[in-house]
Amino acid sequence: MTRSESWKKKFVKFRRQKELQFFALAGVAYLIIFSIIPMFGIILAFKSYKITAGISGIFTSEWVGLKYFKEFFSDYRFWELLRNTIVLSSLKMIFAFPVPIILAILISECRNEKFKRVIQTASYLPNFVSWVLVYGISTALLSQGKGAINQLLVHMGIIDSGIPFLTDPNMFWGTSVVLSIWKSSGWWAIIFLAAISGIDKTLYEAASIDGAGRLKRIWHITLPGIKGSIITVLILSIGSFLGGGMVGSNFEQSFLMGNTVNNAKSEIIQTYAFKMGMAQGRFSYATAVDLVQSMTSIVLILISNTIVKKITGDGLF
Repeated sequence: MTRSESWKKKFVKFRRQKELQFFALAGVAYLIIFSIIPMFGIILAFKSYKITAGISGIFTSEWVGLKYFKEFFSDYRFWELLRNTIVLSSLKMIFAFPVPIILAILISECRNEKFKRVIQTASYLPNFVSWVLVYGISTALLSQGKGAINQLLVHMGIIDSGIPFLTDPNMFWGTSVVLSIWKSSGWWAIIFLAAISGIDKTLYEAASIDGAGRLKRIWHITLPGIKGSIITVLILSIGSFLGGGMVGSNFEQSFLMGNTVNNAKSEIIQTYAFKMGMAQGRFSYATAVDLVQSMTSIVLILISNTIVKKITGDGLF
């Protein structure tokens, strides 16, 4: 087949699939406009840029090399920010990550179809509630003075005064994890439910005939069947470790629920970079901080994928 015939065949195939191709091209255009082109701004991390210089300042600003990286690593709050980010993400990995898997298994094992649909709908609806509304709801429920939960506990005589769920620094991490579980678990459970639905049903039937109970079928059939999905989500969660993880977003929580009282535990690298850039106008410094976070995420993905691939034989790539 000549090159012209090959191109002609490809063009004919493209015309037959033009609707699907346009959908794909729309996705590619979205990535180019919102993901690839903005990466050009990375050079700001190595320049002394000021917003008053405008777009042309990106090219004309003075090169400063690694000045802002050194400043970030020597900042007196660096270790505090790193600690808060790592601890908050670790707690979500430990407590929030397994919940969607367990929820998906429980829903798949439910035999009452109506009850299953109700639970599945109720569990993933919170994902569509913005963190702004979640903060408003949590304030109405958990506020120390007028929060519904605190008032109920006081009236029941369980506590004498309201518990500062939203202002006590020592309670911020626990509150964040609980809210993340409530908001995100149902949505992530959809991925594992889809994986479970792809498991061959004859495996369960054969296991039942052999006398395997429900727990053994889950352990030997369901979990191995969704291993690939679990590994994929796990690697992506580790990769976004400094950015908040896949289950729940640290940035929105810390930015909205953080205040001057709990700042010692709520401030993370992302909120710090945002405030440096938007509040103080130090765009070059904020870009350097975000670049450190992004490069760390890439390294974490490569390391976690390598380790998981050696242990289980499966990986993200």
